[in-house]
Amino acid sequence: MDRDALFQSGMDLELPSTTRKEDTSYIGSFVSEDGRKDHLVMKNGVRCAGTHLIVELYEAKHLDDIGHIDKALRACVKAAGATLLHIHLHHFEPNGGVSGVAVLAESHISIHSWPECGYAALDVFMCGETSPEKCVPVLKKAFGAKRVEVETLLRGKGI
Repeated sequence: MDRDALFQSGMDLELPSTTRKEDTSYIGSFVSEDGRKDHLVMKNGVRCAGTHLIVELYEAKHLDDIGHIDKALRACVKAAGATLLHIHLHHFEPNGGVSGVAVLAESHISIHSWPECGYAALDVFMCGETSPEKCVPVLKKAFGAKRVEVETLLRGKGI
């Protein structure tokens, strides 16, 4: 793959891969029964890989504003106590809408928006010592959503 293609895909070519790996040292972890260090979490008494929120915003605003979406995702990362590694957003033209992802040391937040419908679909998936549920009020306020629906999944239950 050539350098331009990597840049367009959102990869930071100036940051060596070993540096990117070191960023994950901020993830909360514990030592498992077999002595290995992991980043699994306990949620409602269940050991799992992480919490995955499926968030739907209805009658929302600013869904075609890439700068506003960037700020909202950064506010979510901060509220959840996560570690941002990279944000990549793509603005669709001429019809509008944005798709993108905030890549976290603890997983990711993704967004797909349909501004013509006032609708956005987001995935908030985090492991480690984070609070992904704190993203929901941040998103509701940032996009002025009149209705928000959230489904919570525990990923990798019992691993």
